[in-house]
Amino acid sequence: MNEKFRVGIIGATGMVGQRFITLLADHPWFDISVLAASSRSAGKTYKEAVGDRWKLKEALPEKIASMNVYDASDVEKVSSMCDFTFCAVDMKKEDIRALEEAYAKTETPVVSNNSAHRTTPDVPMVIPEINYAHLEIIESQKKRLGTERGFIAVKPNCSIQSYVPMLTPLLKYGVKEVAVCTYQAISGAGKTFKEWPEMLDNVIPYIGGEEEKSEKEPLKIWGKIENGQIISAKEPVITTQCIRVPVSDGHTAAVFVKFNNKPSKEDILKAWDDFSGPPQELGLPSAPEKFITYFSEDNRPQCRLDRDLYNGMGVSAGRLREDVLYDYKFVGLSHNTLRGAAGGAVLIAELLCAKGYIVKK
Repeated sequence: MNEKFRVGIIGATGMVGQRFITLLADHPWFDISVLAASSRSAGKTYKEAVGDRWKLKEALPEKIASMNVYDASDVEKVSSMCDFTFCAVDMKKEDIRALEEAYAKTETPVVSNNSAHRTTPDVPMVIPEINYAHLEIIESQKKRLGTERGFIAVKPNCSIQSYVPMLTPLLKYGVKEVAVCTYQAISGAGKTFKEWPEMLDNVIPYIGGEEEKSEKEPLKIWGKIENGQIISAKEPVITTQCIRVPVSDGHTAAVFVKFNNKPSKEDILKAWDDFSGPPQELGLPSAPEKFITYFSEDNRPQCRLDRDLYNGMGVSAGRLREDVLYDYKFVGLSHNTLRGAAGGAVLIAELLCAKGYIVKK
């Protein structure tokens, strides 16, 4: 790519915003041109705004530390400084929806990590290897917004990345019922153990709103575009429990599946091994070489060993075996702040640029 896209990060001081910074600081296609956050941070350098709240193991890139932070509510100013923006803000949902649409209406595409627009019928919620065809709905969304190049695309919930990739290539066998229990890292709440010491030696069996997202979002991903809207699939029936566990990074899922046409174990393993999509075909910068990796060892995948697979963008599975109540059960794992959050959004943006949905201003 001859000239890099100018990229904004809205919500740059939070944990996901920090992850965006580490991923984009040396990105081959994207150049961070503007950082925006709340009015409390506006007018400060990024280093001053973050202070001692830098949460990642990676060091704050020096070239970002001295950048000025702008007020995210100054939509016209921030938009004038970038070709498109990532958004990861901590606000009420109705305020997020309004903010993201305001940016889109300045003809600035928004790739969002937030949940506010995931249920909006003409906003694509994308895992690039799975439902890339949903990007076609962008044209309908632009008509509604009255824009020529501005739109919103969103990344789905981090928890579903640990099992939806494995279920998707099995849909051809008629996935009928799915029961999932997710064991979710504390970084999913934007926390570290230093900030959340009560999570040490503890498990919390509730994450607000997570189970509803985990049951409904896969159906939108597997849905179809009809009359300018994405209509969610009606099957399979999914039930979940989402549990917070004392792990820094990595969401694990214990999955039980019932089929209309039960495949063999060999069929499932081959479907996983063969599964890929446009990120791999196009060789996108953030794409894992292999989307799904299966571990045959009984004690894999593990968060500490496997969450960073392909720079945290690969998902992994293990312990596939027949079940006495369901047809099969298996374990899945994904890195929640990489594949499940900022990294997944960066991959969406790469696909949008490669397909011509995002162009330079």
